[in-house]
Amino acid sequence: MEKFTQLTGIAAPMPLVNIDTDMIIPKQFLKTIKRSGLGANLFDEMRFDRQGNEVEDFVLNQPQYREAQILVAGDNFGCGSSREHAPWALLDFGIRCVISTSFADIFYNNCFKNGILPIALPQEAIDVLMKDAEKGSNARMDVDLEAQTVTSSDGEVFSFEVDSFKKHCLLNGLDDIGLSLEKAASIDAFEAKIGQARPWV
Repeated sequence: MEKFTQLTGIAAPMPLVNIDTDMIIPKQFLKTIKRSGLGANLFDEMRFDRQGNEVEDFVLNQPQYREAQILVAGDNFGCGSSREHAPWALLDFGIRCVISTSFADIFYNNCFKNGILPIALPQEAIDVLMKDAEKGSNARMDVDLEAQTVTSSDGEVFSFEVDSFKKHCLLNGLDDIGLSLEKAASIDAFEAKIGQARPWV
């Protein structure tokens, strides 16, 4: 998993509330177990019409937001079913950070396991950052995980809370497999010991 330390990038404004995981990646795209390729279908039913043409006024189809790495969204982002494909699709599109007032618990935890930083901030802060994002590609936000701050293009700084263990994992690029591999020496030693004590196993 790629480390997340600091990110300076374009933020796309999505002021919708209750953006659920089916909106993020519709159910017909859940057949794959690959983490790559899902970005093409991120927000599929909002990005494309029934003929597969881009919906011009959808934010991620607008030229200034096609390279967005940050989403500033409405309340309760990632609600709905507990599909891990949702953060996979966001990451594959290029989104590394989502900022909202609140997140569904399972989606929130899945983000950390896939290299995405979800940041919860008060509504007052979201209002400021949403307006900043509406400025387009010339307005770049800075997200600093080590300092736990989000800085607007105008230099306004907002601090956020994050669990220390989740922070450690993101800073070091550790998913569940990576965490296990950190204990590889202990695991090998245990297996060698058990192999000697119970060779029939």
